[in-house]
Amino acid sequence: MTKTTDHFGRPIVAITGIGVVTSLGQGVEDNWSALTAGRSGIHPITRFPTDHLNTTICGTVDFLPSSDKGASALTYELAELSALEAVSRSGLSTDNFGGPLFLASPPVELDWRDRFSLYNNADLNLPAYERLLAVARDVLRNETFESTQFGAIADRLSDRFGTRGMPITLSTACASGATAIQLGVEAIRRGEADRALSIGADGSATAEALIRFALLSALSTQNEHPEKASKPFSKDRDGFVLAEGSAALVLESLESALARGAKVLAIMAGCGEKADDFHRTRSKPDASPAIATINAALSDAGMSADEIDYINAHGTSTPENDKMEHLSLSTVFGERMKKLPISSNKSMIGHTLSAAGAVEAVFSVLTMMNSVIPPTINYDNPDPAIELDVVPNVKREADVRSVLSNSFGFGGQNACLVMAREPG
Repeated sequence: MTKTTDHFGRPIVAITGIGVVTSLGQGVEDNWSALTAGRSGIHPITRFPTDHLNTTICGTVDFLPSSDKGASALTYELAELSALEAVSRSGLSTDNFGGPLFLASPPVELDWRDRFSLYNNADLNLPAYERLLAVARDVLRNETFESTQFGAIADRLSDRFGTRGMPITLSTACASGATAIQLGVEAIRRGEADRALSIGADGSATAEALIRFALLSALSTQNEHPEKASKPFSKDRDGFVLAEGSAALVLESLESALARGAKVLAIMAGCGEKADDFHRTRSKPDASPAIATINAALSDAGMSADEIDYINAHGTSTPENDKMEHLSLSTVFGERMKKLPISSNKSMIGHTLSAAGAVEAVFSVLTMMNSVIPPTINYDNPDPAIELDVVPNVKREADVRSVLSNSFGFGGQNACLVMAREPG
């Protein structure tokens, strides 16, 4: 008889459905094929003018109908597509899911085109200030306002998929996708639900976002060869590449999944979360919050560091973050870290921000299912200060039974997930 509770007596949480959209394509098959082939989705920006910008490349998802309709519309479409794939693969109803929804979403704003349109359609005869007030009143009555409210995307998704209860929208910076998964896991463990739908989606690669990250000196400026700009753990790395994407996971108590004959893709064994109060954007140099997050995830999973077969890195390609992540892993895993395979999907898809933790969780599941580790591409100039087996440039076949997936975000948001191929 299969054990359905973990070492703490909580329901074991299974993953029974996955879906993903990135700059590499739509759907699990297209993404996995491109990822394991070492293909990049980074390209020159065509969606908006880039004159006078230091960074002119991105991992935008330009093949979707909503790609030119603003961040809110695109984030919804990305979330809907990945959720539809995940729920369909799980064998559950796509219009009566029956469990809670947790959405990691960017704090989207009114798109500039909408702002100008509203302003230009106001009464031109009014003085400037009164005209602005009139625009503000119009916005409150306009569906544009409704569509850009923080919880609006989750509300629409809840109606679309028939989720249960009030949908939760969260934003914990680059850790958001992992946090959405953690909330789903906790709901099942508390016995509040048999299943949960966790989504990370981000379609906010706008001119404003690009400028803001550029002002933080966080973005790569290696524009001449976009596909080579994201180079985690390399000596000549100079920043991350902004990107868009979405991933969804259907989480379910193992007992429920087995009872309905569902295919169990993997086990979500442990979650860890710790805050970093060092700086608004920078991580603490001694890596202590990241170390604590990794250890918390391992403890939650009831596993030791020796039981991890592969690490899906946060691996942003920024000078500071890669150095900090290396320090955290070397501290937890010791000398074993020099031989333990670790790779960064961001080398190919860029940094999908709010979606990153969910996207990388899906890729971690696929790594275990297919016994193939995706590479870290653009690793042509190793950093001697970072001794890691980054699975350089070419995929690797390996028997991967467990994965640690890291998400270390701006503002001190840190979340790690431990996934296993089978119940422990």
